Amino acid sequence: MSRVHPNALVDPKARLGEDVEVGPFSVIGADVEIDEGTRIGPHAVIQGPTRIGRDNRIYQFAALGEAPQHKGYQGEPTELVIGDGNTIREFVTCHRGTAQGRGETRIGDHNWLMAYCHIAHDCRLGDHLLFANSASLAGHVDVGDHATLGGFALVHQFCRIGPYAFCGFGSGINRDVPPFVTVSGQMAVPHGINSVGLRRHGFSRERIRDIKRAYRMIYRQGLRLDDARDALCQQLGHSADVQGMVEFIDSSQRGLLR
Repeated sequence: MSRVHPNALVDPKARLGEDVEVGPFSVIGADVEIDEGTRIGPHAVIQGPTRIGRDNRIYQFAALGEAPQHKGYQGEPTELVIGDGNTIREFVTCHRGTAQGRGETRIGDHNWLMAYCHIAHDCRLGDHLLFANSASLAGHVDVGDHATLGGFALVHQFCRIGPYAFCGFGSGINRDVPPFVTVSGQMAVPHGINSVGLRRHGFSRERIRDIKRAYRMIYRQGLRLDDARDALCQQLGHSADVQGMVEFIDSSQRGLLR
């Protein structure tokens, strides 16, 4: 059975799974689904349509599933979808999608969103992400698995952050950050690959070597991006990691941060 504090307000149309906890003065709106084992601290507000998975920890004053900050939004039934095992700290805000966009904002599994982070409408977050305090995404941003955003990092709308990328604190990101790359600064510029993160995630020396070679081709040899992409395919096409970088380049809409 769910455990709802008597001072919490839970709409009768909300659906709470087994063993869900809701702290005092929290508000759970209609069309909210929360799966088993999720714990919600005091003074949190969750509006619907919102779907929250299992074993999440949502801290006090978080605001999830509110209407998007988008002038074109006219009350369409868009949604927020949150996976399993996430930690969402104090004052985090995550908004629903828009009809003009994907119709949903989606957050994957086992992510850490530290205090005051903001996830805007139509964003899509992967798994095992770390967002430090006040990292913020504008609308329609994609973030790949195992990426890290430092405190106060800001990402422009429609940008993408590749898997295992590292964005330093205070970074202003206005173009796509390829997989494995480290960027920082205002505006952000590349500073090599995320070697420490790759070693921590068990990447072999051979995989890291190939990724470093790919980085040099893209950023250090003075090649046009199209020529760098062709060189990656010719010289490092055996590497699945480099193939992922090539696919990222090919699908980029805003261009790479270079």
